[in-house]
Amino acid sequence: MMVLPLELLQQFKPSDFTDQQEYDTWQKRNLKMLEAGLLLHPHVPLGNATTASQRLQKIIRNALEKPIETGRNTEPLQVLRGVVMSLTNRSTDGSTDSCHWADGFPLNLRLYEILLETCFDANDESSIIDEVDEVMELIKKTWGILGINQMLHNICFSWVLFNRFVATGQTDNDLLYAADCQLVEVAKDVKTTKDPTYAKILSSTLTSILGWAEQRLLAYHDTFDNVNINSMQSIVSLGVSAAKILVEDISNEYRRRRKNDTDVARSQTDTYIRSSLRMAFAQMAGGSVAPTGIAKDRAEQYEGKVTAYVIIACIVAAVGGSIFGYDIGISGTYSNLLLY
Repeated sequence: MMVLPLELLQQFKPSDFTDQQEYDTWQKRNLKMLEAGLLLHPHVPLGNATTASQRLQKIIRNALEKPIETGRNTEPLQVLRGVVMSLTNRSTDGSTDSCHWADGFPLNLRLYEILLETCFDANDESSIIDEVDEVMELIKKTWGILGINQMLHNICFSWVLFNRFVATGQTDNDLLYAADCQLVEVAKDVKTTKDPTYAKILSSTLTSILGWAEQRLLAYHDTFDNVNINSMQSIVSLGVSAAKILVEDISNEYRRRRKNDTDVARSQTDTYIRSSLRMAFAQMAGGSVAPTGIAKDRAEQYEGKVTAYVIIACIVAAVGGSIFGYDIGISGTYSNLLLY
């Protein structure tokens, strides 16, 4: 019984690599493969194996911060092997004759995402390498092995571009623009297929992107300032693009909630503006009229409060305005009568 990433960790040692950075990158990649195959996309559901899965999560988390010693039978490696084997030997009928460690297709998508990430410069994580076209042609040669097609490539590449923007500090708007442009191709693809597997991947990916965008746009007064205001247009465009595709998603799940929308872009933008204004006014009021869940941590910035004096002043001003308007109306009518 063999789990390839585990065997690689046991066979190779730091001296087999040109430098420590290359070794650390290699080890992290194999640990993330174990995480994807055993925890994120297991062939057999984890079920009662919570203790083993928690131990593996802890080992991987610690190893990502401080690499474990590999290449020989060290104690950390023995512990890792024991946990991995306990998770791979599980089965639905209780037998342990087979090794089950990954649900093939989700893992293949994850592998393909990792391949697409090689298009970025190792020394500048937000920059795409000059040889991207040549690398992409090599990556596409794996389509037959991994079960990828052009539609899956488009959605995966959109996610990789978006995820790289988030992971690199959300400063390079070109990545966000590229992800938005890639979603244009996804929008074309969704009209040509009714594949339920594709629909599931599409819905999951775009829902995550839309959720991230809405977290920033539903209270954009709090999110954007003079430093990052330039990214607002790209985030709005990305959120609107994701929402429009979801409305046309063949799963109909999102469309049922938005069936009355005739103009998705206009509706989304209107929602962002109204929500952010509500939150801004609630914070300016010192939180006294803020609905449940509204963040009140910025309320102390505003010295003005809704007090009895303010309320009385507003009432006096309103009554004064009404009297003035009434006076103008009566006086104007009387003056017109004098002309006759």
